[in-house]
Amino acid sequence: MRANSLLVGVFIVVAAVAGLAACEQLDVDRTFAGPYHVRFTDTTLTYKESYSKPISIRVHNAGPQLDQPITVNYTVSGTAREGRDYSIVGTKGTVVIPAKQSFGEIQVRLINNANNILESQNVVFTLTGVQPSTLQVGFGQEKKIGKQLTLTIQDDCLLSGFYTGVNRIQNQTISVPDVQITSIDCRSYRLSNWNLGLLYYNAFKPTLTFIDNGDNSLTIPAQANEYLGSRDTIRGNGSWNPRDRQITLNLQLRLRRTIAGTQRDTVVVFNQAQTYIPQ
Repeated sequence: MRANSLLVGVFIVVAAVAGLAACEQLDVDRTFAGPYHVRFTDTTLTYKESYSKPISIRVHNAGPQLDQPITVNYTVSGTAREGRDYSIVGTKGTVVIPAKQSFGEIQVRLINNANNILESQNVVFTLTGVQPSTLQVGFGQEKKIGKQLTLTIQDDCLLSGFYTGVNRIQNQTISVPDVQITSIDCRSYRLSNWNLGLLYYNAFKPTLTFIDNGDNSLTIPAQANEYLGSRDTIRGNGSWNPRDRQITLNLQLRLRRTIAGTQRDTVVVFNQAQTYIPQ
């Protein structure tokens, strides 16, 4: 009786091991046989309308690279208005993944029509077809995954965005790109860098706060800065041109120095105004 029980136990163990080995063998031999598909790399993107560089929306081939181009068709919908909120660079409705490549890109440019109304709109891209027909659009249940991408365009303040700062020092013109101006209330703005050849090193990027007075004039309240002395301040005024959206700033430095035991203020007025041109 005991011997029979032992034999039965050994048989069960052997069968279980054999079953596991069979499953393991099946897992090792399992390979993906398709179908291969194209899809959006992302499902959502968000940018402020003041973003001035082209936005690349990637469509990729989730499979082996092909020796021929892949043509993907798409439609555009959403609450944003083409020509007023955004534009599509190149042929609308078609994106091509080049031969022996894995990605194609839809290029979108945002149109900055900032009006101090902070809302948002969206652009919805939907993939509708692909050639060659050996590929499919999207994957998963009903092939919905990767088939659609929503680009959200956030409204921005009137003066926000990226600028090229220009300053003239004696006979030299200094130009600094990608100076960003931001605001959360459309009244107080933060300039990311006013060092247009004024400080010793280009790596110094001092910030500046200025106020929009609502009448195209700007006020730079007295403020300290990490790149100035601990008792020094910067202030000034400026203007905004609604025609070309350029910002002009006039800066003054108030430097406090101790001379012969007496604290004295010296005001340095820069002769040339700084100009910030929208990119």
